Amino acid sequence: MSGYRTLPIPDGLDGMRVDAGLAKLLGLSRTVVASIADADDVLVDGRVVGKSDRLTAGSMLEITLPAPPQPITVQAIPVEGLKIIHEDDDIIVVDKPVGVAVHPSPGWTGPTVVGGLLAGGHRVATSGAAERQGVVHRLDVGTTGVMVVAKSESAYSALKHAFKERTVDKVYHAIVQGHPDPIKGTIDAPIDRHPKHDYKFAVMQDGKPSITHYEVIEAFRAASFVEVHLETGRTHQIRVHFSALHHPCVGDLTYGADPTLAKRLGVTRQWLHARQLGFHHPADGQWVSYTSEYPEDLFVSLEKLREEG
Repeated sequence: MSGYRTLPIPDGLDGMRVDAGLAKLLGLSRTVVASIADADDVLVDGRVVGKSDRLTAGSMLEITLPAPPQPITVQAIPVEGLKIIHEDDDIIVVDKPVGVAVHPSPGWTGPTVVGGLLAGGHRVATSGAAERQGVVHRLDVGTTGVMVVAKSESAYSALKHAFKERTVDKVYHAIVQGHPDPIKGTIDAPIDRHPKHDYKFAVMQDGKPSITHYEVIEAFRAASFVEVHLETGRTHQIRVHFSALHHPCVGDLTYGADPTLAKRLGVTRQWLHARQLGFHHPADGQWVSYTSEYPEDLFVSLEKLREEG
């Protein structure tokens, strides 16, 4: 969708901010609409409006839309630190290092798991969008740990179904600030995109159902070491849920973590690690489970907490 468009503002957008209203009307993100407005490319009744101005029903909207982005392609580039935990004809289980995205996306120019696998000569399933082939679940760029990629088409279908039906056992380890009370519990709170920041998520009344089970394994003076079982798999779920409890992951400055504590422990990202992944193998239905060891930065900071008591 690109070029010049003119259309009346519908009643349902009356009184809404330009960025919010036009995002809804045109199916774009608020960030994109805001950038269009910042370029003076949004006019209402012939007058240039800003992203925070209000819309009036019945007024005539004129907007110049940007050209569509170029198709995203996977670059077969080796990824330092990407380890293969297990590989067979159907699946490849990897240990994802920090700073690596699972697949390419708009605006991301760094390394990807899919690109790293292709560079290593590994075959992945061709199902899914071109840039996400073989991908059945994701980890954040700043989250390390175990994940599975489908190699065969049948494995892709079976694993997508397993994640959707929640028959996969996803175990994470995290260090969160303070001491969650109770020490064992369930966080059941819907999650959606943050209303003001496109790059963040938040607990929202009308969000997607999101369920996190946790148990404190070890308590320290300033933080707690927790084991987390994800029942659902929303983007940033663990980070958002613990932030909502006022116990953000140590080092997770995006979601309100204390930068002083992070600096003291030498943590430069959220202390969150995909520790274990269990599922029925798509080839024979046998239950398999894979574990990822802590990377050095997380291990060192955990030991510092233990020394502090």
